[in-house]
Amino acid sequence: MLKTLLLAPSLLVMLTAAAPRPAEQVELGRRTAPLIEQDGLAFKDLDRNHRLDSYEDWRLPAAVRARDLVARMTLEEKAGVLMHGTPPGQGGELRAPWDLAAFKPWIQQRHVRFFIHRVSGKPRDLAEMANAAQAMAEDSRLGVPIVFSSDPRNHFQAALGVSVSAGQFSQWPETTGMAAIRDPALVRDFGRIAAREYRAVGITMALSPMADLATEPRWPRINGTFGDDPELTGKLVEAYVEGFQGGREGPGPNGVATVVKHWVGYGAQPEGYDAHNPYGKDIAFPGGRFQQHVQPFVGAFDAKVSGVMPTYGRPPEGLLINGRQAERVGAGFSRQMVTDLLRGTYAYKGFVLTDWKITDDCDAPCVNGTLHHDEVGMPWGVETLSKSERFAKGIDAGVDQFGGVMDADILTDLVRSGRVSQTRLDESARRMLELTFELGLFENPYVDPAGAEAVVGDAAARAAALDAQRRSLVLLENSGGLLPLSADKRPKVWLWKVSKAAAEARGFQVVDRPEDADVTLLRIVAPFKTRPQYFFGSRHHEGGLAFAEDNADRQAVERASAATRTIVSAYLDRPAILTPIRARANVLIADFGASDEALLDMLTGDAPFQGRLPFELPSSEAAVEAQLPDVPADSADPLYRTGFGRNR
Repeated sequence: MLKTLLLAPSLLVMLTAAAPRPAEQVELGRRTAPLIEQDGLAFKDLDRNHRLDSYEDWRLPAAVRARDLVARMTLEEKAGVLMHGTPPGQGGELRAPWDLAAFKPWIQQRHVRFFIHRVSGKPRDLAEMANAAQAMAEDSRLGVPIVFSSDPRNHFQAALGVSVSAGQFSQWPETTGMAAIRDPALVRDFGRIAAREYRAVGITMALSPMADLATEPRWPRINGTFGDDPELTGKLVEAYVEGFQGGREGPGPNGVATVVKHWVGYGAQPEGYDAHNPYGKDIAFPGGRFQQHVQPFVGAFDAKVSGVMPTYGRPPEGLLINGRQAERVGAGFSRQMVTDLLRGTYAYKGFVLTDWKITDDCDAPCVNGTLHHDEVGMPWGVETLSKSERFAKGIDAGVDQFGGVMDADILTDLVRSGRVSQTRLDESARRMLELTFELGLFENPYVDPAGAEAVVGDAAARAAALDAQRRSLVLLENSGGLLPLSADKRPKVWLWKVSKAAAEARGFQVVDRPEDADVTLLRIVAPFKTRPQYFFGSRHHEGGLAFAEDNADRQAVERASAATRTIVSAYLDRPAILTPIRARANVLIADFGASDEALLDMLTGDAPFQGRLPFELPSSEAAVEAQLPDVPADSADPLYRTGFGRNR
């Protein structure tokens, strides 16, 4: 008798997905792994067992390959995948070229496969350095390649823990400058260009974009945001993800995975104190705008962003998530934030990577101020827990990977003790490895050093970046029709923080005193203070936004305006109070990352200004102190409102 075998639909889907798809040969990059030939195609024998395993078969879907690989891994190897570490730098410096001898044990014995890349330098050197690390990974038991991530490195700001010096990479306005342009297509193009540069040197993950809202004008991280408008921010975040990842279906072999941050409410920092520091560990929503801070992340979810990074800050009393008081812990420890809200309410399917060092201690030196990175930790809300308990709480919350630490042994101990299940560990390892397969790194993790020199900062990328710089400049005032300047008449100009060579190249005669000038041109920066005793506070621009009477930039403007007509361009990494500057300047421009060349192009050209303010500019310190940290654009009588900008 014949019997009919009925298969459940879900099983049919699994069997169909696991079947190799007919395919053309893909490029294989290798150093020591032998090749296997099957069906007329070549595959890398990464584990050297002389047979084609599913994880080595590039015809199979990434999810199938990841499941097969995890089943072959030891507990230690899986725990290593859940770390996102920092390569040891030469001389112990965080941003120095890597000490490859010290790096090797972390790759081959400790099995860490995700590392942040903080080094800036010649593209060829960066490519060769990445290749050397990938060769070490290829020589490991299973040949699992490395994913290198990076903070933004295509802008003007460069601060440890926030961004990387552009070096030879194309240099674009800060993301606030892109918000001033208000064009998702430009942001998408930027992402494509930057991703191409990243991939050329071996970087395959962007620890960006920031979907945080610039609702507290004193906050140091504003110039990494897209401003204070939730709707605009959401559109630009979505475009950023699409550009870097190469579309709306996640990253492929030519794309760069993106990690949107910081989930959620990071911009609502009372008095602007940043949550990297113990004195800024609390976020607040006195205006009840929590949902507005969630809104911009939806654009990233729609574009299938690869990863999400939770915020450091502790939510306040009274903040409800799904009707329950939010646990007063950093979001990386909060099951409500990660599992209930992110994965539940918003059906997010990607990986969750914690912000850096949330499992490390913040003991007395950290609380009182230290400049030693090893003494810094951000375990806000769980300070009294042990490191082991923090790891367990993060896993319970639903995170997949821990940033800035390489304590894989703590995770293995938690599994062996039964505190964390093997099944839970496998779940996160599969997510991280599936991404690695999607990026094409198992086939070819290597890059061409000579090609990197040709790609990074090529002429087309530089031209696009310069055009974006021009478009991002916001004209606030142009009294008396001073612009455009006519360089043909060779006017005499006095400069403040502007390149003499750039001005002379335009035909200006540079003089030594404003009294001898026909016009003065000054570049100034938003005022700030730092906390020199704190590792991050020493790098953050904090404090009031007003130009004090003894501020050197203000004094230069006053001296120049007393002598002749004055043009002032203000770099606004935060919304400075420009009231005394506006009173003295004939022309006033807001700058969010632009070269002297871009500025002079706009001053001497016939093209109209296009930029519009990405956030409001307050009129006084009293107005700043009275506004609420979670509410966009709410200062009284602002000097300029969000979206303001003149064409001429």
